[in-house]
Amino acid sequence: MTQSRQFVIEADGGSRGNPGPAGYGAVVIDQVTGETLAEAAEYIGVATNNVAEYKGLIAGLKAAKALVPDASADGALQVRVRMDSKLVVEQMSGRWKIKHPDMKPLAAEAARILPASAVTYEWIPREKNKHADRLANEAMDAGKRGKQWEPSASTAALDTPRAPALDLPPVEGPPGDAAAGAAKARAAMSTRREPAATPQVGWSATADLGAPATFVLLRHGETALTPEKRFSGSGGSDPELSAAGRHQAERVAESLAARGTIQEIISSPLRRCRETAATVGARLGLPVQIEDGLRETDFGAWEGLTFAEVRERHGADLDAWLASTRTPPTGGGESFAEVARRVSATRDRLTTRCAGRTVLLVTHVTPIKTLVRLALGAPPESLFRMELSAASLSAVAYYADGNASLRLLNDTSHLR
Repeated sequence: MTQSRQFVIEADGGSRGNPGPAGYGAVVIDQVTGETLAEAAEYIGVATNNVAEYKGLIAGLKAAKALVPDASADGALQVRVRMDSKLVVEQMSGRWKIKHPDMKPLAAEAARILPASAVTYEWIPREKNKHADRLANEAMDAGKRGKQWEPSASTAALDTPRAPALDLPPVEGPPGDAAAGAAKARAAMSTRREPAATPQVGWSATADLGAPATFVLLRHGETALTPEKRFSGSGGSDPELSAAGRHQAERVAESLAARGTIQEIISSPLRRCRETAATVGARLGLPVQIEDGLRETDFGAWEGLTFAEVRERHGADLDAWLASTRTPPTGGGESFAEVARRVSATRDRLTTRCAGRTVLLVTHVTPIKTLVRLALGAPPESLFRMELSAASLSAVAYYADGNASLRLLNDTSHLR
């Protein structure tokens, strides 16, 4: 069965005169990766604020549907609409009656685009809706000049929060098992935006939610490819641990045995993780379960190559990959956006099953960084601002209300 896509739509509309020259704006965001997937804006002539806001909603819903071919199928798409129009949110939620004759056909059109069960509505203050507001104003500005808004002219994302630029080190190799991917981090400093996170509970409230599901995240030990900084994902030769990697596995097993907190072990199906997990399991007296969702990114035709070799052989594809987390590697690999959706679905499934338990997840660079990023509600480019060494330990706790707490990141003290 196809995995459900989860989008956030932020929409707005405005009228300079009410009624007056009017326009709308809408943006579709991937709820899992935080990536802006589509923007829409249009000058609609003389209209009221409410008409423009409904037009923005309709445009956002249509843009979301266009991104998912089977969007109307049950469970294929879930959309959270966020708007600063109380009227539209309450009417579309069914809490307010629609009395105005101009609103009824617009509300009916919006309701027909996606199944009612696939869409929820949320009111947000205007300052939280800056992206869509800027798009609407750009559309009205274009209309004033006798033109229509064009995507290439959009500056709406300038109002969206972005992480400050960092002086990143030069790239030494590919992301994933091989290196941090600083070049991709630079390319990712774009207009992507993370949807607002669920309001966080305070520490005192968190204490009342019961024992969390705690995932101790262990990156596998070294393979022969690790020190050579080669792309090593799930589509290659599935290398075994090197002598150094086996030694690292022994050391981490000793450390976890001394702590005495692990109750369950779940591993990626790839050999380097299974070997690492088996070493720990033998020391702790625990069986190893296999979870396919914890596998590393499939790097396609780049598997086993260095970054320089990929640049030489697949330069255009590499540039496209560096420019967007939605672009897969050459030869049918996985994009980082696809990995984020896979990992988040695995996280949700395991969190429910492992509530109140401390579980060791033996996995890879990209899944671990993705779990950490999502726990923090951080933007996609934060993946490339974390160091994650071979055989390192990290930990995230997940509470019953859906909130998460990062407890540890890249601990290598057991290797020293």
